Amino acid sequence: MAAEPAATPTAPSPAPRDLGPLHACVRCGAPIPLDLSMCERCNPLGLEQPATSQAHGTIALGLFVGVVVLAIVAKLAVSGVGPFTGRVTDVQAAAGGLTVTLAVENTGSKEGTTRCRVFDPLAPGLSDAPAIVYSPRIAAGQTATFASLVTALGTEVRPLQTECR
Repeated sequence: MAAEPAATPTAPSPAPRDLGPLHACVRCGAPIPLDLSMCERCNPLGLEQPATSQAHGTIALGLFVGVVVLAIVAKLAVSGVGPFTGRVTDVQAAAGGLTVTLAVENTGSKEGTTRCRVFDPLAPGLSDAPAIVYSPRIAAGQTATFASLVTALGTEVRPLQTECR
């Protein structure tokens, strides 16, 4: 029998070095230091890499363009709705408040709803805290008449006014 060869001593493996905070490689997602954009596997020749400020700038530009596009879409969606004109046609006493009947006209080219501020023009203190009433959907060029219970103006029947926007 032959003697077994003696084991050669191996050098201790180096302790893993601390790379600090990491982020993902832009191509494969491998964890890499913050000062690099691509790992060695994706950039084996060590070519010039895009700066992280370029990546962040591209993302910021994309967000800006997205917000502008959403603003344009929103503007197109609501253009033609209103303006609305409203008037108080009747005021009746009700339990805990007043039942106010409004006639609201949509002078725009699209159907929509509006928010009307109902107030007492002769009572300066109460006009600072008006009642807010929301209209039903009103077709373009049409007038809707509806009643709403308002509690913010007390229970005394008196002439009221409205502003619709």
